[in-house]
Amino acid sequence: MSMDFNLFMNDVVKQAREEIEAAGYTQLTTPEAVEEILAKDGTTLVMINSVCGCAGGIARPAASHAVHYDKRPDHLVTVFAGQDKEATAKARSYFTGYPPSSPSFALIKDGKICTMVERHEIEGHHPMSVVNQLQEAFDKYCEEV
Repeated sequence: MSMDFNLFMNDVVKQAREEIEAAGYTQLTTPEAVEEILAKDGTTLVMINSVCGCAGGIARPAASHAVHYDKRPDHLVTVFAGQDKEATAKARSYFTGYPPSSPSFALIKDGKICTMVERHEIEGHHPMSVVNQLQEAFDKYCEEV
């Protein structure tokens, strides 16, 4: 039974990774990769991915749709909570003032946190409300593309 569950979880994780990559996000799997991208000038949207239902049903669809907009971050990246633990911890070290939550979104500008959309703003909400929150942040912090 345990082996079947592990195979199932591997499939779920693989699908979650592929889904967010297909939306244009780069996976950061090491602390070094996180530091390299978050230290860059410009804006970066970090999606904290997870295997929970609200990630698959709300956060990843919102991540995909939000970036089809006049203003958007310079970089789209993701770390996977519970999978790439060191990378996730490194990303969260940039989110000063915000407790860890997944799924969530952090908008970083020039290496500093601007805003977050936390799990409590995702779970139980419609994907379009998350898209709207993200696009409001894009309007405030990002340049037109």
